[in-house]
Amino acid sequence: MANPPIGKLDHIGIAVKSVAEARKFFEDILGATFVFESANPAAGFKLAAFDLNGLSIELLEPLGDTSFLHKFLEKRGEGMHHLTFNVPDCKDKTTALKEQGVRIVDEHHWSPTSFESFISPRSSHGVLIQLGSGYPTLNSDPAWLVRKS
Repeated sequence: MANPPIGKLDHIGIAVKSVAEARKFFEDILGATFVFESANPAAGFKLAAFDLNGLSIELLEPLGDTSFLHKFLEKRGEGMHHLTFNVPDCKDKTTALKEQGVRIVDEHHWSPTSFESFISPRSSHGVLIQLGSGYPTLNSDPAWLVRKS
């Protein structure tokens, strides 16, 4: 018997050299609608989120040469960086995945309602997968829209 889905896709993260340049394509060519933007200097990136007919796309730009995104772009170039799934019981699910031998490369407990973890691309056939719940992990969390204003 197959396992139930781990969660619902929240967004696709795309690494870009410049959010300002990339957003032209996503808005003008694909018709995406800007939703919010945010910068996290401590983590070394800024992001802009867009809605594309119900699909959330997150454009990620490095802030500085020491950013993980700078290294990613040097090695792989612009393109898909990660998939993020909304997993309400994320902490418990992460523990279960580790027990199954899935390699988890990072975990953050942001608040009582927000936890995130990352499945290594080595376990998931080359795709970095972010599992999460709540703000700031999920683009679908209403707190992003409150903070935008």
